[in-house]
Amino acid sequence: MHSITSMRNLPPAMAMAAALLSAGTALAETAPLDGRIDAAVNAVEPKVVAWRRDIHQNPELGFQEVRTAKLVADHLTALGYEVKTGVGRTGVVALLRGGKPGPVVALRADMDALPVKEEVDVPFASKVMATWRGQQVSVMHACGHDAHVAILMGVAEVLASLKADLPGTIKLLFQPAEEGSPDGTAGGATSMVRDGAMQNPKPEAIFGLHVTSAMRVGDIALKPAGLMASSDSLRIEIKGSQTHGAMPWGGVDPIVAAAQVVMALQTIPSRQIDVTRSPVVVTVGSIHGGNRGNIIPETVLMEGTIRSHDEGIRDQLHAKIKEVTEATARAAGTEAKVTINRGYPVTYNDPPLTEWAGASLRRAAGDERVQESRPVMGAEDFSILAREAPGVFFFLGITPADKRPGATGMGGAAPNHSPRFFIDESGLKLGVRALSFLAVDYLGRKK
Repeated sequence: MHSITSMRNLPPAMAMAAALLSAGTALAETAPLDGRIDAAVNAVEPKVVAWRRDIHQNPELGFQEVRTAKLVADHLTALGYEVKTGVGRTGVVALLRGGKPGPVVALRADMDALPVKEEVDVPFASKVMATWRGQQVSVMHACGHDAHVAILMGVAEVLASLKADLPGTIKLLFQPAEEGSPDGTAGGATSMVRDGAMQNPKPEAIFGLHVTSAMRVGDIALKPAGLMASSDSLRIEIKGSQTHGAMPWGGVDPIVAAAQVVMALQTIPSRQIDVTRSPVVVTVGSIHGGNRGNIIPETVLMEGTIRSHDEGIRDQLHAKIKEVTEATARAAGTEAKVTINRGYPVTYNDPPLTEWAGASLRRAAGDERVQESRPVMGAEDFSILAREAPGVFFFLGITPADKRPGATGMGGAAPNHSPRFFIDESGLKLGVRALSFLAVDYLGRKK
């Protein structure tokens, strides 16, 4: 998950819809459990902080989360959950069957860390080194997945204390490799789906959260429909004809053509896509060509990323990128080979479920602490799980109240993926409370 943009207050229509709950989405049936949830959340908070620090100090990269998975599995087994390990290679799936019949609801946390060297001065800072794509790298929980795991472990304990009174089944997914696979194979969510994590039993809804430095501690944000962008990789090879740098007319310069392609690609989001339907980004982040200043090379390789919030526009973007690149290269006398690999789809929050979840989250956090998120151009493979069942994903603020939130780190809190990413642990309790309320409220809601 990449950095998060700023937030704004819920629009009146959504707030009114959430406040005036229909009989079909009433929360009254589980309200008597609120006091017990509160007590259980308060009791487990010190453990959640301790788990988070332990996981933070012992981070593991994607599909290497062996220690983290064992910590999770041992905890869930002790609580009486039915536990399966090795799901999606290193994932954990657990079931808690309530004492009454009812629906199945899933909650998800991702477990992997990033190849980042920590620069946060805390006693539990990571000193871990590991191998990533053939290189020795420092490892850090620079995106907050340590908090996600600890929060869901806390939720597991809260829900286990309510087991006899739960009308339905809780399914917990502790997922590996959200940040991608080190060997280019399928990532964590895809691997878990392939291993049947969203079947037997199939959940009727799935919820997840992500901590963010773009919001102050104690705040929550969500929105219906597209919340986070699709993410596709772009590779362009421009082929010219090598020649001496002093005699460019003796060949065909792929570097000039590459520069023209970079500029032409920017006319797609600025001039060729209806951005009122979806924000889009086309970024070229890497250009490689040549090895001497007086030699015009044969080829130039460019790599980048493509983001959008609408699956139809996503397809439109792919077609236009190929068309514009090939035409621009051809006009410069070169040839272009365009390769686009589809990555994560749009993280889509089911609109009716999001309206319902907003009401539950306001019960957990208070009306004034729940906001609507602007579209976020980062991507999340929760999107893959939310294609298997209606899903809602939301953001949890973790920036200390006396510091300015910042999605970019420019004068504000360091963004997710930064070596200086910092979590105010007082916000973990709200994460436990929010997911606990969502699960209990969903099981008890009237159809």
